Amino acid sequence: MALNTRKPILISGAGLASLLLAQSLRRANIPFVVFERDASISFRAQGYRLRLSSQGLDAIESTLGPQGFAKFWDACGKTGGGGAAVLDAITGEDISTQSKDEEAQGSKAQLQSRGGQTVGIARGAMRKLFLEGCEPNVRWAHHVTGYELTGSGVRAIFADGSKSEEGEMLVGGEGVSSKVAKQLSNGKLKVYDTGARGIHGTASTTAFKGLGEGVWRITDNTKPGASVSIITNVRSKDMDDPEVIFGWTLAATPGVIQPPNDDYTILGKPAADIAKNLTKDWNPRFKPLVDDMIESEAAFWKITCSTPTGVPDWPNDSRVTVVGDAAHSMTPASGNGANTAVRDAELLGRLLTEAGGYADGVTAAYEKEMRDYASEAVRGSYGMASKAFGGKIDENSPTV
Repeated sequence: MALNTRKPILISGAGLASLLLAQSLRRANIPFVVFERDASISFRAQGYRLRLSSQGLDAIESTLGPQGFAKFWDACGKTGGGGAAVLDAITGEDISTQSKDEEAQGSKAQLQSRGGQTVGIARGAMRKLFLEGCEPNVRWAHHVTGYELTGSGVRAIFADGSKSEEGEMLVGGEGVSSKVAKQLSNGKLKVYDTGARGIHGTASTTAFKGLGEGVWRITDNTKPGASVSIITNVRSKDMDDPEVIFGWTLAATPGVIQPPNDDYTILGKPAADIAKNLTKDWNPRFKPLVDDMIESEAAFWKITCSTPTGVPDWPNDSRVTVVGDAAHSMTPASGNGANTAVRDAELLGRLLTEAGGYADGVTAAYEKEMRDYASEAVRGSYGMASKAFGGKIDENSPTV
């Protein structure tokens, strides 16, 4: 069989959308190269457990195929229950029927993504599964800061000024700080700081015994003008194994979480100490989640969002496009960020596969369809977050 002599598809960033797109190209025998700024897949903390919607699972299944998806499905945790329940952090009471939390009240259909179960997986585990088989095509410690178009393709430009080999097209998937997105859209793609803040944490299953199986939001509204909440997903299958680690994410309205020197790159004990202080008066049923946390795994995060009105238009370039958070950053309120990212990967991968690789019109078709579903997801994400976490943004708000 003749070797494939086509130039590769260049992919910037090794996040979820980028790696799932790489899997699509690998299965279609389309050459590709992934450039990632980190030195390895385990270079830094990978964040909170992801909740997968029906659409997200469908996109992953379509991309990985039956055998690949079976392995992915086995790695996912499945949680029963009727959707997210809201608990009062101080009294311990179930206040779901009283809550105005739209995510808890309106997400049952989305939560129960397959077989009446909530399906989730840690971001780090998901990335590792998407990486399998693509390792020879990933170049670590390559920080893409821009690109240049050539007569017959495109080259990625790295932070040290060097350039990649020529590719047929470039896909920017480097997340909220994507330089490819800024260059492609001439600054139209923006990510705003909502002012709301959070802390990721993990603990042994023993800390979650007081909750039991389910998807839980624990909410503290005792301080005037401020709100702190933790959301977590407890799977009964793993509850009796203290070696298994569950995660939670804490979110607070603007001004509540202030790390030392406003440095959100600090990890570990400083973040853990803030979380413990914020929850020190909580009900004994919930305190072990934070008091018994693995301090070294704690991490700050800023709650950001793309333009609330949706994904903006920019002049199409047949050689360059963007996927995932580079195209549409979302708050965690609706649980749709990762699900929308994998939909991007499936759609673009399918279009490239049908075309046999780069072809005129592929990026235009992808962007047209992506804008529709991603804009809806961004609007929903922002609407829920503004109610749950506070923080209002508009075109004049600070960007990140």
